[in-house]
This record gives sequence, structure tokens and C-alpha cells, in this order.
Amino acid sequence: MINRLKILYELQLVDDQLDELEELRGDLPHAVESLESKINDIKKSISDKDKEKKESLEKREENEEEIGKHQENQKKFKAQLYQVRNNKEYDALTKEIDHTEDQVKKLEAENNSLADSSKRLTEEIEEVSPQLETLKEELKEKQEDLKVIIKANEKEEVKLKTQRKDIVEKIKKPDYSAYMRIRKAKKGKAVVTIKRSACSGCHNIVPSQRQLEIRRNNRLFFCEYCGRILVSPEVVEQTETD
Repeated sequence: MINRLKILYELQLVDDQLDELEELRGDLPHAVESLESKINDIKKSISDKDKEKKESLEKREENEEEIGKHQENQKKFKAQLYQVRNNKEYDALTKEIDHTEDQVKKLEAENNSLADSSKRLTEEIEEVSPQLETLKEELKEKQEDLKVIIKANEKEEVKLKTQRKDIVEKIKKPDYSAYMRIRKAKKGKAVVTIKRSACSGCHNIVPSQRQLEIRRNNRLFFCEYCGRILVSPEVVEQTETD
């Protein structure tokens, strides 16, 4: 049973060292992730605006063709006015002329609106483009800083991760599940010792009778206050000696 406790404590020691390496990176991983997210958002925004501009231009060109057709029809209808033989034909032609004029005005108004929209989109793209370049430079610097830190501790991290893998293979699945659950809930500290009759995790006093039971090293004990796994000084001593 003491081996079961020693393995859990050994895992905690290895995880403590891995946590220290993680702390050396500070907020750089988060900063890099945040910058990458901002850059991707701006890139997507620019891409969407470029697409909208392209569609706007295509629509304006399509409208210009329609305007040209309506103007040609208008000329044709006006020329036919000199050939009418009665009021009915005259009314029909003037109606067609009015309709083409309305269509031309409608399409020209739409094109003016599309032109304004394209101008606005261009201004918005020009406004965020410098910001995008600034963020790219900032990201490059952060990535370089992070790369230096990772490189400096790469061998140590690989060694610790290998040790961790070997340790985990020796741990019972229920014990490992409990360890990871507590570790996640208690900021990395799942296994703690008793110091000066108190839990070293939450500093609450451990009753004398419970301390005696823990010293027997024959089962897992959890702190009544914080829920961490408690191990005896003997477990600590043997683990550190090994």
C-alpha cells in the first residue's frame, strides 16, 4: 500500500516541476493565442469586405448593362413616336418610355448606393490594415520569446514528461482519476503532506487520531477540509530517498 501512496506523491512532485516550467512561460501562451485569434478575426473581416466589394462591383456592372439596354429602348421608342397613327399607339409608346426612364433611375440610384457602400468598405479595410500589421509584429515577438523559453527547458520538459508517463502507468485508474479531479479543482495540488499537524494544502489542523491512521500507510486519506490526498512524512521521506 505504501508503494501506492509513494507513486501518487511522486506523480505530484513531477507535476510540480512541470507546473514550474509552465509558469516560466507566464502569460505568453495565452497572449500568443489571443493575438492569433484577433489576427484571424481581422483577416476574416477584410476577406468578407473584399468579397462584398467584389459582389458590389459585379452588380454595378450588371446594372450598367441594364441601363444601356433601357436607354437604347428609350431611343427606339422616342423615334417611333414620329410614326404613330393614333392616340392609342402614342399612349402605349409614352408608357414604355416612362417605364424605361423609371428603370434607369432605379438602377442608377442602386448603383450610387453600391458605390457609397464600396467606398465605405474600402475605408474600413484601410482603417484596420495598419492594425493588422501591428498585431502581426506583436505576435512575431511573442512567438520568438515563447520559443526561446521552450527551447531553454525543452530537454528538462521531455525528461519530466517521460517520467510522468512511466509513473502514470503504475497508478490504478481510480487513483489517477481522483488525483486528476483534485488537481484540477485545487490549482495543481492533489497530494500534500502533514506539516506541524496541519494539511499543507489548506493549513487546517488534522486531528491526532487521523494523523496516526495516515501514518499506517494502509489506505488513501483525504483532507476533511480541502479534499486533497494526505500522505505521511514516511511516504515523503521514502519517495525522496528513492
